[in-house]
Parts: sequence; structure tokens; C-alpha cells
Amino acid sequence: MKAEASADWRFAPATVFAHVRARLTLTPALDWPQGDPARLRPAAVLIGLAAYPDEVRVILTQRTAALRVHSGQIAFPGGKIDAHDKNAAAAALREAHEEIGLDPRHVEPLGYLDPFTTGTGFCIVPVVAKITVPVAFKINPGEVDEAFEVPFAFLMDSANHALHHKEVDGKLRHFHAMPYGARNIWGVTAGILRNLYERLYC
Repeated sequence: MKAEASADWRFAPATVFAHVRARLTLTPALDWPQGDPARLRPAAVLIGLAAYPDEVRVILTQRTAALRVHSGQIAFPGGKIDAHDKNAAAAALREAHEEIGLDPRHVEPLGYLDPFTTGTGFCIVPVVAKITVPVAFKINPGEVDEAFEVPFAFLMDSANHALHHKEVDGKLRHFHAMPYGARNIWGVTAGILRNLYERLYC
């Protein structure tokens, strides 16, 4: 694992947030991803960028093993978009508050990534947001075992993105993994982080 702190000027907090604002927008994507929209369940996740004085860190969760979908995996706070949610950003903020107690007053949505479809039938809208620190987590044990942070600079370094291949139901699947210490960030979460990297730095 590389050192957590990065001297790269691209990852200084002011530079990161200026870059995100320049590359992303809060106007949702118009194109529906591949697949049958009627069979895809809309969901939203919060890519929370915690703004520390010297670095930016990404908020992630370890999902409880009791959940029916993606149990035990590392994930962003988030979940299904309900009918009463004003938009995907509102759904992501609501879910983050329900799962880890993140106060919406400390969250500034900055923009959307393109929707991300999963093999479990979800169409996920990632919402990138600036989080004012300090962050006080209040974990919902029914959904999350813990919340933790990973340096943005580590996750946005392509040298830390490993591409894996696995045969599932006779089809070859490709997925990224970003091991960080004892944690293995992979699957949907790593895929969304890879999309963020490509949107910002490619």
C-alpha cells in the first residue's frame, strides 16, 4: 500500500473540489444505461469527499453480513430511491443519514456520475459531495458494521486499480479491485470509483 499522504498538487483539497466542480454537474444524465429500464431498480449512493485541511478522504462503509444484497461488502452509503425523494441526491443524503448518521447540513452535493448498473438489477446514480469535517458517525447496525475513510489520492491513483476476471453463469465478468490495507474494495464500489477516476483524470 502506498503512503496515505500525497504530495501531488492535484490532490490538494482546493484543487480537488475545483476540479470536481469543473468536471461534474448536478444535471442528471439523460441516457439510461444498457438494460431494460422496467427491470432496473433505481438507487443512489453518496461519494462523500471529506474535506480535511491537508487532504481529501472518501467515506465508505462495511455492510453488515445480515443484508440480503451485497452483504459484508465495502460500499458507499446509499440505497433505493423512494417515490418521495426529490431526486437522486436527496435519496443519497437520506440513506447516508439513515445508515451512518451523516448530517445533511454538512453535505454539499457537487455532481452526478453516469448511472452504474449491477448484476443484481440496480441502476445506481452516484452523487459526489463535499463533506465538512469533523464527521460524527452514528452507525445503524442493521445495515452497516462500520464507516471508515480512505485517502482520495490513493483511490484516484490508477496504479492501485487491479483488473480481475471471473466466469459467472458461463460469462466472463471483469471487475476492478482496490486493496487498501486489510480491506478489499471491489465490485460495484470499485467500479464506481474507477468511473470517477476516468471522469476526473483521464
